[in-house]
Amino acid sequence: MKSYIKHIRSGSAVLLLVMLCSSPVYAGVEPPKKEQPQPEAQYYDSTPKKGWYWYHDPLVMPDDPPQKKPKLKVQHPKDQQAEQQAPDDKRYTDEELYNMYPDQFQALLNVRLKTAVQYPTEENVGTYLTMQDIARRKAAAFTSAVQFVTQKDAATLSVNDVYPGTTPGMEARVQMREKEIFDTISTAKNDHAILFFWKPGCGFCEKQVGILKYFTEKYGWEIKPINIAEQTGMAARFNITTTPTLMLIRQGSEQYMPIAVGVISLEEMEQKSYQAIRYLNGDTEIDTFTNTDFEKGGSLDPRSILQKNKNKGGGGSL
Repeated sequence: MKSYIKHIRSGSAVLLLVMLCSSPVYAGVEPPKKEQPQPEAQYYDSTPKKGWYWYHDPLVMPDDPPQKKPKLKVQHPKDQQAEQQAPDDKRYTDEELYNMYPDQFQALLNVRLKTAVQYPTEENVGTYLTMQDIARRKAAAFTSAVQFVTQKDAATLSVNDVYPGTTPGMEARVQMREKEIFDTISTAKNDHAILFFWKPGCGFCEKQVGILKYFTEKYGWEIKPINIAEQTGMAARFNITTTPTLMLIRQGSEQYMPIAVGVISLEEMEQKSYQAIRYLNGDTEIDTFTNTDFEKGGSLDPRSILQKNKNKGGGGSL
């Protein structure tokens, strides 16, 4: 029995040795690779769809990197309050605030307001209201000084001489202005004329004709109608492209000046004719175009202050 077991054990050892020697690993031979299954032939495009119409974001070019959102910097309240202190952290007295330069005062007032809104403590609100009170007092002082100076130097600084503020004075001014306009237009009818450019089918021109009738009846002017559809040379000479157009000309000269383009009222026609007549006659220039004769030398005459300084001998200085 023992010899039988010994025989079995020796046979098993021999069998194990044979199996190890025949293994490819121990024999130095690589195991054969398994063949990969070949994909079946496809008769359609399996590439994933790309682009805007397939809900894909566009490619970002290298020179256009994605923008990163800046991180919100959270400041400590003490740091914020320190940044908002302007012009400085000094506590000013009422006298210093009262005599402070306006720009600096305004800057400090804005800071005090924002500080009081952000931190509405009793001290911050009180500081802001104190500055507001000083600002009101400074404004009252300036208004008082203006009234004093204009009353003391009324001859040179007041506009009441030609532009009164009372009702009787304003009525007198209107009457003087209307009389001057009427006299100027009536006198100029002998050496001035108005050209009326129109064209058939122009509804605005028909309305303007009615106003021109009132003008001729009041002033006795000659108004010459020009049909731009027939008299194209006249239209080209004055560069007329819109109707109705009113043009003031001075007889015996090449001077002319437009009065209006489009329909205007009788009052507006009188005002613009008056100004154009004075300009063509040399009675006014660009800087005094709206002035009347009775305003010459007054507070509304831009050149009167230059003449006043010249009369004083060499001009004044501020």
